[in-house]
Amino acid sequence: MTIRAVVTGVGHYLPDRVVENAEFEATLETSDDWIRSRSGIERRHFAAEGQTTSDLATRAATAALQDAGVAADTVDALIVATSTADLTFPSAATMVQAELGMTTGFAFDVQAVCAGFIYALANANALIVSGQAKRILVIGAETFSRIMDWTDRGTCVLFGDGAGALVLEAADGEGTKDDRGILSTDLHSDGRFRDILYVDGGVSKQNTGFLRMQGKEVFRHAVEKLASTATTAMEKAGVTSDEIDWVVPHQANIRIINGTAKKLGLPMDRVVVTVQDHGNTSAASIPLALSVGKARGQIKRGDLVVTEAIGGGLAWGSVVLRW
Repeated sequence: MTIRAVVTGVGHYLPDRVVENAEFEATLETSDDWIRSRSGIERRHFAAEGQTTSDLATRAATAALQDAGVAADTVDALIVATSTADLTFPSAATMVQAELGMTTGFAFDVQAVCAGFIYALANANALIVSGQAKRILVIGAETFSRIMDWTDRGTCVLFGDGAGALVLEAADGEGTKDDRGILSTDLHSDGRFRDILYVDGGVSKQNTGFLRMQGKEVFRHAVEKLASTATTAMEKAGVTSDEIDWVVPHQANIRIINGTAKKLGLPMDRVVVTVQDHGNTSAASIPLALSVGKARGQIKRGDLVVTEAIGGGLAWGSVVLRW
């Protein structure tokens, strides 16, 4: 028998404030058409004043626990993928742990920017497969609106706030590609490209900083690296693109999503797309899209799913799982 990490619950949360593209026209040389044509984004959500990343994460985690039908005190571990934690320390994960009423287990953050949730899933999978945990909450949550330069039209219109969460549980499998659960993971990073997507501040620089991005360079790396990591993960799982029911990509830009699907030889009607409604929510993007995809009736039990992401670092990776 083989131990698999199986998704048993999913949920998400978006702040109440919805910001349509037209709202930026008053302060920037931009338009709804300009933003849509370059990104596919129509609107995004911004956290309210005083609303933190751990607040959003707790809401998403609560929804995922309810979907799984389990209580927080039965969770062995809690992982939060985020680049916008409430404080330098302690971790956002421990704050969510406290809010959920978890007094046992352990909690920690993972920081790999937009690839953070993929990294968190890979870590959760390893913990379950190794027997160190049987039930894990994996959350992606961000408040990127707090690190935007509102004078930079090339970046500030692209990002939003939100959170998504999965409950992963250990289950016995046969060790074949027909098993439910995570079938393979593939992770990469290359620090030589840090200057094309980064925040120009941090603790040791004693300022928060703003997000900076070279959009053309990011696009060039994204399509190639996302298609490559997805292909590698499928090979590790022993599956082909013809067997994939859904691709759930990082929701950064519709052109990147289209380009990656084309390289993988997959039609867009097998891709879950939410970027139009949420913008780029970084580490929250994939769990949010998985939750929305399930709620729409797209992703169903037994479906074979590929999910991939790339973010600052550069850091990128993919996961193949059977829902």
